[in-house]
Amino acid sequence: MGEVKGSLFGLAASAALLVVLVGAPAEAASDKAAKRQAVLDYWTPARRAAAQPRDMVIDHRGLGYLRRADGALQPHGHQVAAENRAQPTPNAKPGGGGNDTTPPTIGNMDPNGDTIGASYDFSATVSDASGVRSVSFVITYPTGNTQSFSPSNTGGDTWSINLSGFTDGDWSWQIVAKDNAKRGGNTATSPDTPFTVSTGGGGGGGGGTGVITNSEWLGGGAIQTAAGRLFYEMPSNPRRKRWAGYVCSGTVVTDNTTGRSIVLTASHCVYDDANKAFARNVLFIPDQAGTTGTGTDSNCTNDPLGCWVADFGVVDVNWTTRTFPDNVAWDYAYYVVDDDPTSHLGPGSSVLDAAANTMSISFNAPSADDPANDGPGAPDYTHGMGYSYADDPTFMNCAEDMQDMDAANWWLPSCDLSGGSSGGPWLQPFNESNGTGPVISVNSWGYTTSPGMAGPKLNGTSAECLLTAAKTNAFAGSAADGDQGYAVTTCP
Repeated sequence: MGEVKGSLFGLAASAALLVVLVGAPAEAASDKAAKRQAVLDYWTPARRAAAQPRDMVIDHRGLGYLRRADGALQPHGHQVAAENRAQPTPNAKPGGGGNDTTPPTIGNMDPNGDTIGASYDFSATVSDASGVRSVSFVITYPTGNTQSFSPSNTGGDTWSINLSGFTDGDWSWQIVAKDNAKRGGNTATSPDTPFTVSTGGGGGGGGGTGVITNSEWLGGGAIQTAAGRLFYEMPSNPRRKRWAGYVCSGTVVTDNTTGRSIVLTASHCVYDDANKAFARNVLFIPDQAGTTGTGTDSNCTNDPLGCWVADFGVVDVNWTTRTFPDNVAWDYAYYVVDDDPTSHLGPGSSVLDAAANTMSISFNAPSADDPANDGPGAPDYTHGMGYSYADDPTFMNCAEDMQDMDAANWWLPSCDLSGGSSGGPWLQPFNESNGTGPVISVNSWGYTTSPGMAGPKLNGTSAECLLTAAKTNAFAGSAADGDQGYAVTTCP
């Protein structure tokens, strides 16, 4: 077992804490069951609805912030207020902006009745007197399913994005655009515009980059059941008198261990590095996108696999002794779930890794910055996935060629997953037909004013050693709130 430190004692001697967490008397089965039931009961609809995404971002000064659901930036580990972000400058005629009821104008949709190939540059012009707030390209599959993509403004009124992975058949698309008018803005929706895909016949180009910025994952497969949403609480100050609810994402991973199941996520979803405490009331819901209820209800019986209570978390001690963003290199962690029926509420097996179809983790170096190939099929083409707070409970994904950012992080430059996706898996290579592939990183952090997602490197780090600790460390039932976890010090 690795040497551990608990958050309550900061940098106190590890031997003393080892007695507290590992040497404590075994907890009675009835006490364990009661504590787990208390967690299940805790997450009422109101508490789930109030939970915020724990979305870690860095501004141009290198300061770390938590981005709340409304976009507000909360200082993390410091007291420096966020700078006002640049706001769109209305260009309405004088006196006209206050009563703007005119939605954006949409035109020049391309493709429009055309035949395209497996990839294509979709584009259109979108304009509005008060400025364009958002644009979505909504693709309708031959099956009737839809998938939404966020294009980029490529100059003037032109919005475009390269999409790939099309298969032969009759498709269509439409555009939903919103302006900057008051009271939420005006929304315009274009007519549904048809196009045909013929992959054998060539069709239009686009370069095959296959960039997906933020869209619903509709492919199902193993990743659908292995990935899920995490609900948990962290303290609002170092005294641990007040706690706030958060949401993240996680993935059940292969552990080849009996008696427990392990969920991979980000360290910032396990340990609060600013207030020095482990999370409490941790609940994991795999495949919550398949619920027959609503995303924020407290009924685990309407989730396909039910809900599980996590007993403790495991992080690298370097995450606990530093503060974001100085600890981003260690933003990977694990939750451990006891394979006991009292850990589970809802349908299916009470053993999490048996119910969820685990994903393997690769600790080998993945591919990045491949100069010869682009898009799907390229060695460095990577999917980042996670649960969206804004589209609760939708399971989302981004995908593109992965870049080697620096010694600590990989980078997906166009990934624009919304809050709640933190801790969700990165997969490379990923088989879209059955949702399988090794996990090579997790959603970690982004910048305050631009898209892109960083993921910590699992290869050549302590991530594999931490997995061993998660598989072997004892269940310590007597730890107080904020100390329900292990900060491992012996990993390289």
